[in-house]
Amino acid sequence: MKAHELKGKNFLKLLDFTPEEIQGFIDFAIELKAMKKAGTPHRYCEGKNIVLLFEKDSTRTRCAFEVAGADLGMHPVYLGPSGSQMGKKESIEDTARVLGRMFDGIEYRGFGQDIVEDLAANAGVPVWNGLTNEFHPTQVLADFMTMQEVAGPLKGQKLVFMGDARFNMGDSLMVGCAKMGMHLIACSPKKYWPGQELIDTCQKIAKETGAVIEFSENPFEAVKGANVIYTDVWVSMGEPDEVWQERIDDLTPFRVTADIMEAAGEQCKFMHCLPSFHDVKTTIGKDIYDKFGIDCMEVADDVFESPASIVFEEAENRMHTIKAVMAATL
Repeated sequence: MKAHELKGKNFLKLLDFTPEEIQGFIDFAIELKAMKKAGTPHRYCEGKNIVLLFEKDSTRTRCAFEVAGADLGMHPVYLGPSGSQMGKKESIEDTARVLGRMFDGIEYRGFGQDIVEDLAANAGVPVWNGLTNEFHPTQVLADFMTMQEVAGPLKGQKLVFMGDARFNMGDSLMVGCAKMGMHLIACSPKKYWPGQELIDTCQKIAKETGAVIEFSENPFEAVKGANVIYTDVWVSMGEPDEVWQERIDDLTPFRVTADIMEAAGEQCKFMHCLPSFHDVKTTIGKDIYDKFGIDCMEVADDVFESPASIVFEEAENRMHTIKAVMAATL
């Protein structure tokens, strides 16, 4: 991928990009990371202005976009959940047309994929998906960059996603693995598998790339030989409290424990997009303990804090991959 070939393009979902383009983003991010570590200026977007439109709060996504933008010489403007009239007093289309005349790029983090697609159709400037209910493409770029740094070329690497694979992380990892010729196993009760339409799409892609997309309800079998075991929170932002008991009952057998990591093998690393409920040091973690008597959810604390855990390297790489996306599309 040559950066100029993607100038003006939106970054909405990995389905929109070729394997070569995805690899290009990752390789560019690795270059930018090396430059940042060396203290080499890389203000490729000097004087540009970007707006970060958040309908859902985030630590990593906001910080990654703001620092990446500043490193590239841009001025980021943050509009939080109460910071704009989009969808309330002003339509998505009108908001896009206003912001597109003031800014050189727009990031959106929020709800339906249709919202970010609508913004992109009307803004006239690149729009980047910081998370929707359906897809989280900047996270998967960071995940794959981290896997490449740890274990080399992505093709053939095995990733096992444990837990609720129906939403943005399960969907995006399945798409990304299909595109990059990887081996994905979504491991959970069948009702938590991705939608059949997206599975069919990914299986078609896999036939072209050599990827393997599989599903399992047997954690100890699924993880054997895995390069990475990946998990996410069991209850997503915006879901009602009533679902906690059901998720705990259904997904506790799919918690990432030391026994699961041992079954995978010593080569296996643990990844998580964060935040994680691995202890009771948060208000939600304490509340879960008080209500349900468990001191962790999707991952045990001894795994999260183990040498196999590369979650903070993964979190840092959000900044580098987001920087690559913005620089390439601006």
